[in-house]
Amino acid sequence: MNKELMEALDILEKEKDISRDTLFEAIGNSLMTACKNHFGKADNVKVEINHETCDFLVYAEKEVVETEDDITDDVLQITLEDAKKISKKAKVGDVVKVEIKSKEFGRIATQNAKNVILQKIREEERSVIYNQYFEKEKDVVTGVVQRYVGKNIAIDLGKVDAMLNEVEQVKGEVFKPTERIKVYIVEVKNTNKGPRITVSRTHPELVKRLFESEVTEIKDGTVEIKSIAREAGSRTKIAVYSHNPNVDAVGACVGMNGARVNAIVDELRGEKIDIVNWDENPGQLIQNALSPAKIVAVFADPDEKTAKVVVPDYQLSLAIGKEGQNARLAARLTGYKIDIKSETQAKDAPGFRYEDYMDDYEGEEEDIYEEEYVEGVEEDTEE
Repeated sequence: MNKELMEALDILEKEKDISRDTLFEAIGNSLMTACKNHFGKADNVKVEINHETCDFLVYAEKEVVETEDDITDDVLQITLEDAKKISKKAKVGDVVKVEIKSKEFGRIATQNAKNVILQKIREEERSVIYNQYFEKEKDVVTGVVQRYVGKNIAIDLGKVDAMLNEVEQVKGEVFKPTERIKVYIVEVKNTNKGPRITVSRTHPELVKRLFESEVTEIKDGTVEIKSIAREAGSRTKIAVYSHNPNVDAVGACVGMNGARVNAIVDELRGEKIDIVNWDENPGQLIQNALSPAKIVAVFADPDEKTAKVVVPDYQLSLAIGKEGQNARLAARLTGYKIDIKSETQAKDAPGFRYEDYMDDYEGEEEDIYEEEYVEGVEEDTEE
């Protein structure tokens, strides 16, 4: 039993996560390379390795000829006299196995064999790391900030470094070395120098994955995130839907005393998050998406994907939001182009008949407002 080789393979298997079969293949190839360097060719060389004991045998298959005068290539042929020493039954024309002692290889052949093994180990190590992180593509991982490379940031993910490019960074976020942060793996590429991993702090899926890890109901499928719109570092809106009528989708995401959503807000360095209920009715969905603004009426055209929204005069600025952010995020969340007008603007608009819709909403305005707060928008307003 080759104990030294067995111990070395155990260490490599544990530390590098490289399978034994791959290592045995590398050893076999290295011995073949050594034979080729030593003898000039290795077409007739075979390598047998016992995977249990780690013992190996290298031999050359040679054709038996009558005398030395009949030998045209001593690498491929052997005399009958020498063949008899290996097998007494050998006769001219037979093929005998001639053992090759690896200790007889020269320094250069040995060094080349060593390089073959090391090269195979490096390739396999890169392959293992690539496969490991390729499975995590489009997912969130925790990394440690290493250093700034220009305006980019190197993030240590454990076995490999990832690059947080400037365009994937949230404006205003500054990190210190050794700081632990969560990042979203955008892409994993396999290169000659190992896997190249690009991560992001601005991707909308980062928020989605954080909710999946924080909210049990989302993880088990009871609550589904139907849509998400994000302006990184400022505000995010998500629309959620509960497949269980006994589970409040918004409440599950907010958590007791806001514990769940606050944990995500802290990870995103104070980014505001609005959580609204998803609704198959476009009008209701747009009304929810524009929270915390109060809505008088919504006219949605599903074919054109456009909507006209009427809000009280004093709610116009809130519905539009600072620099149009609230309306912009609501449009992304719903997929509708939203035109917001105050009641005064709507009445003065050409061809607009205020009385056509006020009959439908008369006496219901306060109910609509109350319904939004019951659904959990009150927490969003506080943020």
